[in-house]
Amino acid sequence: MAPQTHTGSTVRYSERLGPTPAWWFVAAVLAAMTAVMVYPVWHWGGLIVPLITFALLVLALRATIKSVVVTDRELYAGVAHIERALLGEVTPLDKQQAFEARGFRLDARAFLMTRPWIGPAVRIDIADPADPTPYWIVSTRRPEELAAALRG
Repeated sequence: MAPQTHTGSTVRYSERLGPTPAWWFVAAVLAAMTAVMVYPVWHWGGLIVPLITFALLVLALRATIKSVVVTDRELYAGVAHIERALLGEVTPLDKQQAFEARGFRLDARAFLMTRPWIGPAVRIDIADPADPTPYWIVSTRRPEELAAALRG
């Protein structure tokens, strides 16, 4: 049985958009680099400062984690949500198409919920004439699945 949301709708798709292992490695390397700067001045700082720096970087990376959830009634992208009845055409975008859609093809009124470590995305046209936002671009590792869930 599919999980239920707080609104009583069935979840059709769910994805957590966390940083890739490479980003965690970069955080560790950056924290370790602080030891090189601090150790000549304060030997204990060569251990303490990198640990504190890594803890702060972990908190910063964790704060960037967002979720994409599709229920029977709504699409949730991070803190934003919209009723599925107001959605128009859904287009899965590969890495290159998503890069262009976020760049020179971007409409300044569009809503973006993107993560820098995720290449593919989905473009979701908004069919509500009262909404000035023409479309959403949402990062996803599985654009075809998210598009299918929104169409279904």
